Amino acid sequence: MASVKAVNVQLPSLPSGWSADKDFKPVGTLSPAIKRNLEPVGPHFLAHARRKRHNRTFSEDERIEAQQNVKKTEAEDDNEISEDEDPVMMTREAKDWKGQDHYAVLGLSKYRWRATPEQIRRAHRKKVLRHHPDKKAAMGQTDEDDRFFKCIQKATELLLDPVRRRQFDSVDEGAEVEPPSKSQIKKPSHFYKLWGAFFEAEARFSNKQPVPKLGDDNTPEAEVRAFYDFWYNFDSWRTFEYLNEDVPDDGESRDQKRHIEKKNANACRKRKTEDIVRLRSLIDQAAEQDERIKRFKQQARAGKDAKRKAKEEEAKRLQEEKERKKAEAEKAAKEAEEAAKAEREKNKKAKEAAKNAAKKNKRVLKSSVKDVNYFADGEASAAQVDSVLGDVELIQSKIDVDELAALAERLTLAGKDSNAVKTAYTEEAKRLAGAGKIKEGDAKFFV
Repeated sequence: MASVKAVNVQLPSLPSGWSADKDFKPVGTLSPAIKRNLEPVGPHFLAHARRKRHNRTFSEDERIEAQQNVKKTEAEDDNEISEDEDPVMMTREAKDWKGQDHYAVLGLSKYRWRATPEQIRRAHRKKVLRHHPDKKAAMGQTDEDDRFFKCIQKATELLLDPVRRRQFDSVDEGAEVEPPSKSQIKKPSHFYKLWGAFFEAEARFSNKQPVPKLGDDNTPEAEVRAFYDFWYNFDSWRTFEYLNEDVPDDGESRDQKRHIEKKNANACRKRKTEDIVRLRSLIDQAAEQDERIKRFKQQARAGKDAKRKAKEEEAKRLQEEKERKKAEAEKAAKEAEEAAKAEREKNKKAKEAAKNAAKKNKRVLKSSVKDVNYFADGEASAAQVDSVLGDVELIQSKIDVDELAALAERLTLAGKDSNAVKTAYTEEAKRLAGAGKIKEGDAKFFV
């Protein structure tokens, strides 16, 4: 027990000259007293009044109120959560919780994976009011067996945990819908109803939502193809972890723990692979029984036959057209060859004539400056000859055949008139410079 220790503390002394009469300043005032009527209220007073009215003791009142609460809760939930309890389920040991149907324990068999957290809480409250040991005692029941109550608690704990609930939903056999057999499908409506229920049940495992519907006999081909493509590429979140062997958490054997974890991982992968094979096999069965697929194949086959026939007729027409065009082409080719041969002969002669004319005109250009003594008064020096011939060759290299012929004609008319010959070359040099074919001053002699 703590001891008491006295602490001596001195209060600060008042300032000198301080007086309560002149230095005290009130900051508020008390309101005058008001007379009010007080009335007893609240749940405790109501419970007291109820006991006095019905002349009950505390234990009697609690028992009767518990019974009424149970009836009230059952009346509220009867429309939503009303399910008879299996006697075998009532005797299940709580330690065997992995083997119990958690939805059935809470009376949610018709909802299962569709049950909302609020429905789970309400179902839990209803079951607790009926099976809690204290409630049983308050209702006068002497049965002390609380195994089913522990199952209720375990089911609620698991279903309100999103991760553990998904693990249980992954292996919940109560939510499975058996695929129909061929004998069950006597008409098309049976196919859509029975297989539609199966695919709707399997759709709860899809990571991709929403999942396309099976449709009916009037569903377009594109949607039917998309439906089967979706299921053949189904992305499932099923993990099968709920079926794993429990891993010891005592920390005494690490090797044993690793061995069990590895064993569980391999088992999950194996179950996942088997589930994929199972689902694809069932999709194959559905597609085989789907009359729409058969109809689409028949339509496609009829379309292919029509296309093949049209293709054969078109090929025949094209072959005939090809043969006709071939004959016409051979005839035209022969005529064209003869015309081309004549044209080649003509072009050859023209080309030779043009070539000879060009050679002649070039000789005219060189002869024109030679006839005027390379524009020298006396005997032309070698430098002047080279300069004049260089400019003549430059001009000659920058003009085409027609321009060469025109220049040769002017020079022929000029004859041996030195000034006329030089003027013809000078004008041609200026024209080439203006056209950008030579630069100003390139023809140094003809400036």
